[in-house]
Amino acid sequence: MNVPRLMKRIAVLVSVGRHPVSGAPRYSRNDAAALEIGRTLAEHHHSQLDVIHAGNPITPALAEYLALGAREVEVLTCRDGDDVARALAARLEGYDLVLTGTRAEGAYDTGMLPYNVAAALGYPLIGSAVDVTIDADRAAVRQFLPKGLRRRVDAALPVVVAVHPLANAQPRYAYARLKVGAVRPVRIAPEVDTDAAAWTVGAIERKPVRLAAAEKRSGHARMLSATTTESRGGNIVIEGSSVEKAQVILAYLREHQLVDY
Repeated sequence: MNVPRLMKRIAVLVSVGRHPVSGAPRYSRNDAAALEIGRTLAEHHHSQLDVIHAGNPITPALAEYLALGAREVEVLTCRDGDDVARALAARLEGYDLVLTGTRAEGAYDTGMLPYNVAAALGYPLIGSAVDVTIDADRAAVRQFLPKGLRRRVDAALPVVVAVHPLANAQPRYAYARLKVGAVRPVRIAPEVDTDAAAWTVGAIERKPVRLAAAEKRSGHARMLSATTTESRGGNIVIEGSSVEKAQVILAYLREHQLVDY
């Protein structure tokens, strides 16, 4: 007899955000939405909720997550160049649900952390989540799609869910909770991220240029496409190897004269 797996442990991964105008460190609004969803699920299912960050434990912005409802923020002490994904994956073994924001709020954050953590854990990943519901041993996620569309995705626990910035969550800041909670550092010995070591970080010299094909349609046709969901053409490539898919992209770029090689 197969007994359904109940959700007993939830983890929320949080990062240090950045104010869009001043650049001052603060809580990440995306991660705050993930925390609010995690709190709601933990209260409904009577599950354990842990809030985890990998980085510098003395960052003042981490305490703001206490005001947003975290009883404690556990900080895995990591330095620049450490393999944060593997350090988090080692800590997250055994959790039923892992919630995180889609990406951090830095200048050019890649948004790859949820994918790397899910790959290290061997868990499925569902991205762009606007709400999450749990039924027995399965998670039902409503995903954000462009032009107001939404899509339902179902996955068995355990699973990693990346929350979209437009999620149906309204975090509430309470100063009293900030004074009650605590930020607890945990010393670990993470591995060096060999991929990150191959890159160098420097000042921004110029903004990246977005490749966009020249628009050849009339103004009327463009207005119609903005109000309908019909396809604008192109190819959807599902089958084939990564090399074959890359060749399709390269052919598109050459067709529209976006590259000269």
